Formats: sequence, structure tokens, C-alpha cells
Amino acid sequence: MRKLAILRPEPGATATLAKAGALGLDAFALPLFEVVAVEWEAPEPSAYDGVLLTSANAVRLGGEGLQALRGLPAYAVGEATADAAREWGFGIAATGDHGVDRLLGSVDPGLRLFHPCGRHRTATGAAPQKITPAAVYEARAIARVAGLDRLGGCVALVHSQRAGRRLAELVGDRSTIAIAAISSGSASAAGSGWEAVVAAETPAERALLALAARLCKNGAGQ
Repeated sequence: MRKLAILRPEPGATATLAKAGALGLDAFALPLFEVVAVEWEAPEPSAYDGVLLTSANAVRLGGEGLQALRGLPAYAVGEATADAAREWGFGIAATGDHGVDRLLGSVDPGLRLFHPCGRHRTATGAAPQKITPAAVYEARAIARVAGLDRLGGCVALVHSQRAGRRLAELVGDRSTIAIAAISSGSASAAGSGWEAVVAAETPAERALLALAARLCKNGAGQ
């Protein structure tokens, strides 16, 4: 069975490592980014109907500004994000496990949503809701990533388009590395020359890990 390399930043890398282990995968963490808080100013809560949360990092690093918004209902993408929001005192109005677009398509299109997010966020598409993004954290590329030589023969787990691009910048010989990407966009961002590049059926970590398990156990041909 092939090893699985988890490239996302901490603390997400450790959480994904535990999930991979529960699936019987031989995995290791090799973060390409580090997540840090950035300065931001919280809006007046009365201007919004809810808070859109697409990452547990936004909850963890939002600080006092985010605490001021806890009276608003939260719309969370993924159970990990929803769990983090509950721990911070948010009431969860809706949770989606298949990406932000699917979640927004299932709730009131007239909502005014405040979206604390990462500085390099992926746009939410043509959402009908009025969404106001604000960067509360940033995933900064690690200049010198130790352990890149361990990637040969592995399946690399790519959680974002930025991770795909960064991996392509760092790796020269890609011929023995297979990529399991969370979306078609993330797969495309990694470029060509890899042994295989396969996108998950839905943009959710559960689907991504299921794909990774197939690649690790059955090879690039799945």
C-alpha cells in the first residue's frame, strides 16, 4: 500500500492524519503552509442575517471580532467547521458537507451573510445571497519545506488550488507521485507531469479521503 502525504497546514493536517489512520492508511503530514491571524475589524452585527463559515481556521483565528458576532446564526461548510463554531458559542443554522455552493443553494437566497475567511479565499460563485467577505487569517507558504524527498511513490492529498500550485512549484520529478485533489480546480492547479491526478467526486474531505484510500490501496489505476 502506498503512503499518503497530507499537505494542508496545521492544525488541519493533524485532524486529517487521524481520519486517514482510521481508514487504515499509512499517512504523514507535510504542511506546505502555516496559518496565521491577520488584523481585521468586525462589522455591526445588525447589518447581517448570519455568518458564513467555510473554514475552522476562521473560527479559531477570528479572535474578539468574531466573538462579537456570536448572536448571529452560523452557516457552516463541513462538520469540523460546525464543531469549531459550536465550541465558540455559535448556533448552527445549517451545515453542508458538499462545498459552499451546495450549502448556499439550500438556504434562503435573501440572506445577508458575513463571511470571515482566509486572505486567499476561493470565490463562492454566483451565490444568490449577499455575501460580504473579510480576511481574518492567512495561509502563508512555508519557504523551505523539509521532507519533500518523502513524496516519491506517495499519494499527495491536495485540499486547495493554492496547495496544488505550491506543490507544483516545489516538486521537480513528479512521475511517481499521484495526486488526490478535493476539486477539479485543485487538480488543474497542480499542473501536469504527475503519475496521476484525480479529483474527488464532491468537494468534501470525506470524499477526498475515500479517493485517497483507493489510490493508496489500488494504485493510480484505481
